[in-house]
Amino acid sequence: MDFFPIFLDIRNRACLVVGGGTVAAQKTESLLRAGAHVIIVAPLLCPELRERMSGRSLKGRIAHRAEVFSSQHLEGVVLVVAATGNAGIDREVSQAAGQRHIPVNVVDDPALCSFIMPAIVDRSPVLIAASTGGASPVLARLLRARLETLIPAAYGRLAAYAAAFRARVKQQFPQPDKRRRFWEEILQGPFAEMVLAGKDQAAKDYLERSLKHDGYRSDDSSSTQDAMVAGEVYLVGAGPGNPDLLTFRAMRLMQRADVVVYDRLVSPEILDMVRRDATRIYAGKERSRHAMPQESINDLLVRLAKEGKRVLRLKGGDPFIFGRGGEEIETLSSQGIPFQVVPGITAASGAASFAGIPLTHRDYAQSCVFVTGHLKDGSVNLDWDMLARPNQTIVIYMGLLGLPVLCAQLAAHGLPASTPAAIVQQGTTRNQRVLTGTLETLPLLTAEANLAPPTLIIVGQVVRLHQQLAWFNPAPDLNASETGAVR
Repeated sequence: MDFFPIFLDIRNRACLVVGGGTVAAQKTESLLRAGAHVIIVAPLLCPELRERMSGRSLKGRIAHRAEVFSSQHLEGVVLVVAATGNAGIDREVSQAAGQRHIPVNVVDDPALCSFIMPAIVDRSPVLIAASTGGASPVLARLLRARLETLIPAAYGRLAAYAAAFRARVKQQFPQPDKRRRFWEEILQGPFAEMVLAGKDQAAKDYLERSLKHDGYRSDDSSSTQDAMVAGEVYLVGAGPGNPDLLTFRAMRLMQRADVVVYDRLVSPEILDMVRRDATRIYAGKERSRHAMPQESINDLLVRLAKEGKRVLRLKGGDPFIFGRGGEEIETLSSQGIPFQVVPGITAASGAASFAGIPLTHRDYAQSCVFVTGHLKDGSVNLDWDMLARPNQTIVIYMGLLGLPVLCAQLAAHGLPASTPAAIVQQGTTRNQRVLTGTLETLPLLTAEANLAPPTLIIVGQVVRLHQQLAWFNPAPDLNASETGAVR
């Protein structure tokens, strides 16, 4: 260990920054965020620092001395940063600070530093610092970026609640091991999920009830744990298939779940990101073949939650857009089962974006409609007059089988047969294929290409932009993008 990691309290204390450039501005900003009073010594200031000096909110907390550094500037300061970019001046600052035993950091010169400024993940009052001891600041920033994706922004609120109840918990559980057990259960259970979901009042009520629960007064740790058992269902949108499109909250809940109930549209790459020891239950639906009827899925979620399980209901796309998520939470609500809903990027947004087809565009479409083209009894029951309007984009889910009927009906109800149309197979993934044509030609082009679900159909003038705006190119050997009649 080259540096001993500590956290300094510099609130309302004087810190010195020597230098007036952009790097000095960055270090000044970090010190101000920590509550310091910053004195900048430099003949000239960069535009960022001049703007900072003019801010009324920092009046009295930042000062500039348009001078060349001298040891007199160290009087009364508790921390020094040298950021001049001049090796001679930076060395002078380091030596002068060292003689007075003042912590000093010299930017990009670890040999002259008595402390390193780390990359910081700020979830105040929770702070996480990543450092390479000055060996590679870029690597430290990359580590911070990785940590940012793993640590929810609401962890600060979680720590604030713990601080507010700390004295009461200590009074109720004077034995350290019982107190530790209590906090472990609280910070990994429903209370934490309520805070992270923004349900502050419910979280506070839960913590109050937990403190009063007789189970926590028992010497038997198993009774303590049993008192905390509470099942919950996480209804999570997995997006259109690309794992990079998962939300931070989805990732966090995927790592917490005891059981995952997933559908056919959840890609293997996303399923691999679920907690390794979680039980996996397939509940996929294909045309004319359902692994599990919807009513059975609803009942399964209720049963698992009542067993005290944390259940992840993982759905392709978004749970509330043709995902039957509303039906599932109706059942959960009627049974008093706690649940969370995590939106996902729906296929319309994801597949269209990766195909370079904007769903709205000032010159082509001022509205967008999502419909399902799922056939029932050989027919598609849609409001054709509403759909066949000009300057509108139509996005059709589950429409591959009924594509000839869909195109014919739209043409019969007023859209020109030359209206541009596209079909996207496995959108956002490496296997994406985009086929473009018109209402007249797309059904035949699709049949000749032997496309298979999952697919998404887009109808409207915006399809004309596909060739111009397409940015996503999967591996070239996949023959991923094909073009029909529309150029």
